[in-house]
Amino acid sequence: MLDLKMPVWGTWLMALGFIAFIALLVLYIRRHKGMSRSLFASPYTLWMIIFTVLPIILIAYYAFTDANGKFTFDNFVTFWDSNHTMNKQLIEMGFDPAEMGGGRGTVNLDTLVYSLWMAFLCTLICLLLGYPAAAIMADRQFKLGATLVVLFIIPMWMNFILRTIAWMTLLEDNGLINKLLIWLGFERVQLMYNSNAVQLGMVYNFLPFMVFPIYNALAKQDVKLFEASMDLGANRWLTFWKVTFPLSLPGVVSGITMVFMPAVTTFFIPRMLGGGNTEMFGDLIERTFLTANNWNLGSALSLIMMVLILLSLGLLRKVDPDGEGGSML
Repeated sequence: MLDLKMPVWGTWLMALGFIAFIALLVLYIRRHKGMSRSLFASPYTLWMIIFTVLPIILIAYYAFTDANGKFTFDNFVTFWDSNHTMNKQLIEMGFDPAEMGGGRGTVNLDTLVYSLWMAFLCTLICLLLGYPAAAIMADRQFKLGATLVVLFIIPMWMNFILRTIAWMTLLEDNGLINKLLIWLGFERVQLMYNSNAVQLGMVYNFLPFMVFPIYNALAKQDVKLFEASMDLGANRWLTFWKVTFPLSLPGVVSGITMVFMPAVTTFFIPRMLGGGNTEMFGDLIERTFLTANNWNLGSALSLIMMVLILLSLGLLRKVDPDGEGGSML
């Protein structure tokens, strides 16, 4: 079993970081002869160092080392070639991997591609459903807009796991949907344990994260811009395409980011609604950590996912530098 005890350098790094934090805090107070408002953010800074920065450092440490703590790139090679470890063992035993059928394995890479595709479809569906919903709720002439906002928020008060399990009672073979089909005279259909069920669960759970940033961007728009466009001779469609939609792009990009990355890394929805027939990258990471007990490879896979998240955040920062579309409400 892998020894997950923190390395000595990690302990020293944490201790030195804490000492440096205290020293900088004392120096700041002495230099400014008192405490300023910005100093009250210091506990949050310390919290981020201990529970965000240091864990990322440890993940990077395990990703670039083997079970014995030696530096290696094998974990990333294994991501590219899932048979790398097996082929390496065959070579050490004197066998030719090609003769033993041990060619390059693509399980890990295929799982990432499948996850990206499922996340892309989920994001696209959420955008197609979420933008009209956000536009309706942001319409000042629509009196039930505030009510719809509340209806979107209420399901989010329920636990994510419970919301997913609730779909099982609807989609299973003896669920409400199949009972309704049988009552109407149709045959029973297989709704669970396939990619469609996983996609449905993802869209249901992540749709609010697309709706609210777009709603926030649309609600902030000045109605006078719309009226000015109409006065200048543009119809509703041209006004939407030239005025409304470009101004709502920060919310759209924020919504895409908030839906796409959780969709790529989700693991509970495929497990419950996919029944083990579908595996996404989040499932692969969890299985690598908990079932295979390979924390080094699991850390490498997690680091790859972190890079994708950083690229996504970089895109958001480039399109929406002021964070105008980034809030949920």
